[in-house]
Amino acid sequence: MLRIGTRKSALALWQAERVQGWLRERGHACELVPMSTEGDRILDRSLAEVGGKGLFVKELEQALSERRADLAVHSAKDVPFALPEGFALSAFPAREDPRDALVAPRAKTFANLPRGARVGTSSLRRAVQLLAERPDLAIVPVRGNVQTRLARATGATVVRGGVERRPAEGDPQGPLDAVVLALAGLRRLGLEAQVTEVLAVEFSLPAPGQGALAIETVRGSAGFLATVPLDDAQTAQCVRAERAVLARLAGGCTVPVGAHAVLEGDRIWLRALLGGPDGRGGVKVVRAERRGPAAEPEALGRSVAEALLDKGGAPLLEAARSQAEGLPAPKRA
Repeated sequence: MLRIGTRKSALALWQAERVQGWLRERGHACELVPMSTEGDRILDRSLAEVGGKGLFVKELEQALSERRADLAVHSAKDVPFALPEGFALSAFPAREDPRDALVAPRAKTFANLPRGARVGTSSLRRAVQLLAERPDLAIVPVRGNVQTRLARATGATVVRGGVERRPAEGDPQGPLDAVVLALAGLRRLGLEAQVTEVLAVEFSLPAPGQGALAIETVRGSAGFLATVPLDDAQTAQCVRAERAVLARLAGGCTVPVGAHAVLEGDRIWLRALLGGPDGRGGVKVVRAERRGPAAEPEALGRSVAEALLDKGGAPLLEAARSQAEGLPAPKRA
């Protein structure tokens, strides 16, 4: 019996159940081992303040280490670039659409957001790109599961298949003008109808690994051997290139890093960005892109990261690390 470690959120359970189904199709008996992570429990502070996205995987890795789980299913964008010794990302199944999505019930599109609009996101990567385009926006930190964050824009608690309730008049946690979420998560939960605009990657470059699942195991274990066949080679090449950018920049939630790779035959087209405060009360975004052999995704990722540093990213990187809470939002709510 293979035990699949997973977070308890609706999205995490959907992802784990999908992997469970694939393994069962291959003849493996499986059961889910849901658990709460520190990232799920701490909702009153940003991830940058409390330790980054690694808080979503720490307990799952502990379960793997203690043999309470044979594999763990993560959103690839939540997995830190450095893994514990002896651990492996044994499979990246075929990827969902990696783009970001805007939910703005009144404005509908980013271009139509009113001046000073309150936009919800706790992603520094999204925040710097939004502010680079529209310095007038007020970025509002929003934590919690997909439905909780979605509710801040719709004014209602959205559940699969419909609306459960609407907040009382004057609720301080009431509607924002918009929230930005990963399109993949909304699709997986059957909530894509709430999306009012899918943001082009040229405008909002995704996080490394966004839209992909990552299966983590102890190298050489039963879980490792069972999940390696679930790896999608094309997805793996692209995600490994994106994660190599993250690794070279030692990026996490305190450093706004985006990366998006596309396979073009036997080559990969990789675009990346690094953002941070510009020292004048605004934000600066540095971008770089290159093409390289698909057989060497990590080398391409490191190369693009070096290009970011060469284009002025080094001081930006230091500024972002030292001022994780210093992103300007002139009308911050």
